[in-house]
Amino acid sequence: MNKDIYRNIAAVTAVFIITLSVMLITNYFQVRGITPLQTEVIETLKELNDTNADNPVLQEQIRQLDLLARRAYFIQEDHLKSGVYILLGMVLIFVLSLRFYFKGEMHIPDKEIDPIDEWMLKSKSRRYLTWGTLGLVAVALLFVFLSSPLLKSSENKEETEETLIADSGEAVPVEETATTEAMAEPQPAATETNGNTPTEVTETSVTTETPAIAEVPQPAVSKVTSNAFRGNQSNGISSAKGIPTQWDLAGGSNILWKKPIPRAGHNSPVINGNRVFFTGGDKEARELFCYDLTSGEQLWSMQATNIPGSPATPPAVTEDTGLASSSVATDGKHVCAIFATGDLLCADMEGKRVWAKNLGVPDNHYGFVSSLLIYGNTLYVQYDNNKDPQLFALDVATGNTRWVKKRTGKICWSSPIIAYVNQKPQLVLMGNPQMTAYDPTSGEQLWQVDCMGGEVCSCPASADGVIYGANEYAKLVAINGTDGQVLWESTEYLPEVSSPVATKKHLYLATSYGVLASYDAKSGALVKEHELNEEFYSSPMIVEGKLYLFSNNGKLFIFSTDDAFTLINSFETGERTLATPAFTDGKIVVRTEESIYCVAAK
Repeated sequence: MNKDIYRNIAAVTAVFIITLSVMLITNYFQVRGITPLQTEVIETLKELNDTNADNPVLQEQIRQLDLLARRAYFIQEDHLKSGVYILLGMVLIFVLSLRFYFKGEMHIPDKEIDPIDEWMLKSKSRRYLTWGTLGLVAVALLFVFLSSPLLKSSENKEETEETLIADSGEAVPVEETATTEAMAEPQPAATETNGNTPTEVTETSVTTETPAIAEVPQPAVSKVTSNAFRGNQSNGISSAKGIPTQWDLAGGSNILWKKPIPRAGHNSPVINGNRVFFTGGDKEARELFCYDLTSGEQLWSMQATNIPGSPATPPAVTEDTGLASSSVATDGKHVCAIFATGDLLCADMEGKRVWAKNLGVPDNHYGFVSSLLIYGNTLYVQYDNNKDPQLFALDVATGNTRWVKKRTGKICWSSPIIAYVNQKPQLVLMGNPQMTAYDPTSGEQLWQVDCMGGEVCSCPASADGVIYGANEYAKLVAINGTDGQVLWESTEYLPEVSSPVATKKHLYLATSYGVLASYDAKSGALVKEHELNEEFYSSPMIVEGKLYLFSNNGKLFIFSTDDAFTLINSFETGERTLATPAFTDGKIVVRTEESIYCVAAK
């Protein structure tokens, strides 16, 4: 290549480097001390919210303003990081261009040469310019570090988070879900009853927080369970029958029972037999609850206490995430729960503690929300934190470690699923940026695809051997579960918190900005979309050929899952609903921000 071209490339990149460096330094002085929403603005919004508690329109406007501000904040962070990568890339080009320019040119014959070349080769000032440019880059990178709240101390991060409005509707991973069996794929016979292989109960470290209530005769109940987040395999499809499509929460029509929530929490209910499980938590206590499915009476509760390694003070979390956002999991003999403190406990079905341990306080600026999953006699915990992300596989009966996998990538808030590929189970996890499949028995990695980005909190879905993943600021992707090859991608509609659900023919997803979309499962073509003018964090569930979906404001939509994808019914329940309901034959259990209730046709 002609040396003049190298010289020109070096000159252009030098101008670009200087300009971008000055912009990054200027950015520091523009944004220093500014949080996602400036303190004065936040305080004003809080005052308006407090003094207008009965004005839902104003509260929704405040939530939307906060959502826009947070999105702008994280977009700014992404742009700042992109600027650093571009700057470093330009520096590399600048250095290589100079190296190639000077190569073989330092000993030129005594003849007339271009004045610019003469200055480049002989002038000391060009050294000053070169080192000055690189010095400016170093200063710019320093100011980038100082201007990025995500790189500051945890104390500063907590101060930033504490300014955010509660229940704002931001992209916080509010892990709302608990549902039923994934019947779109072949399931082991055991999952049609208790959902898992029977295991022998081993009691260790038994406590007596709450005396177990004596067992009373129970009416016959369905064997269709909802043993974990979005069902037994966490895939969002239920085999339940006789599900009501209309009810009136205020008037009591088709409402079997309704109870106030004893402690705050965003986790979803889980059903096994005649028991309903969920958790709640605040600064005073973190607690696992068991309710009677038929009567709604509390059978027992268990607090997460006397656990070695548990922090004396709960970690800082945002209010719209909380300390109890992870849904429980059960195998019909044990029920396991985890909290944002890192406390993990296991009880038997009568409320007696079997074991408990602390996995380490999660390094998480929103709070830990990944839900638990049980397959066979193994409990899986996706522990993707800022530092040392891991996947734990624990013996359900004892809590002993079966295997642990170190994970790569950034923090995420997603939860694992079990997918069946060629009749064999795969443990599939979303991550940032990877989606990964593991052998659930050994922990061996089966495949991995770099395809995600942003703040990953949506969970994967699967049907007919295909794995699906989607997240806002990333893309929707379909992966062949056999070899990990990407089948198709789309960026048209993407979920923020809600997780997709799939059948052999269609994939469905709901966005935070009110679109419910259907895609062709084989080609990825958009089949149909509905503009619903609602915000969705709850995940869609497919039951009896119908798709059930709650909006954040508590409006229920029911659609057909045929090619027409038509609206069957919609109505207001009257209570804000972020969690995903759990289904069993003839019943739906719904958790709202105010109550937990059971729907049953009368």
